[in-house]
Amino acid sequence: MPIFQLADDLLFPPAELASPSGILAIGGDLSPERLILAYQKGIFPWYLEGEPIIWWSPDPRFVLFPEEIYVSRSMRQVFKKGTFTITYDLRFRDVVENCRQSRQDRGNSWITNDMLEAYCRLHDLGYAHSVEAWAGDVLAGGLYGVSLGSCFFGESMFTRLSNASKAALITLVSVIRELSFTIVDCQVYTDHLLSLGARMIPRKEYLDLLAANVHLPMMRGKWGKMEAFARGKTKTSILPIS
Repeated sequence: MPIFQLADDLLFPPAELASPSGILAIGGDLSPERLILAYQKGIFPWYLEGEPIIWWSPDPRFVLFPEEIYVSRSMRQVFKKGTFTITYDLRFRDVVENCRQSRQDRGNSWITNDMLEAYCRLHDLGYAHSVEAWAGDVLAGGLYGVSLGSCFFGESMFTRLSNASKAALITLVSVIRELSFTIVDCQVYTDHLLSLGARMIPRKEYLDLLAANVHLPMMRGKWGKMEAFARGKTKTSILPIS
């Protein structure tokens, strides 16, 4: 299949036209308008420094349904002990920079300077959000992503202390499930997310879910107020151990 070259027009080819590897198009920009349109269409950017922007829509798609989050016995103990304090949108840039550093420590990172600034702009506009896991005053782990309608699109996560990123994700999913979110897009497979209940679904099913849910009224703006909500909801909303 051809790889499409994007022009200045704010358009994407249909996600179904992506190559077998998932690559749909190259070029374009990382403006808030283009990024939001991409997520609405089931497309995301993923490329390395020095490459053109590469837009992806893999088939199948790796997703986590909030009601299917798996909380292990060991993670329940972490929550019981109060090992981490979870906050929202408190240190967005720091979370993204830690995600980038975590990947650089293992090789190259797709979180380029342009990507960092692009998602910080989305954060300022109320579309991108961070979840922080604190051990005392230390930022021990976290994640960031984009929220549109009742969909959360996870971008990256990092951990400096064991279980910190898991605590951030489980807490987030527990809260957004109470808010009737439909899906957490994990984009591509990882063993880490599989262990938490994520699974593959056909791209068509994923695109149908987006079409039905991505344009619903959304929680736009800073999510700091969710911190108090999480403290009141987390203990009762985490699913029983399977």
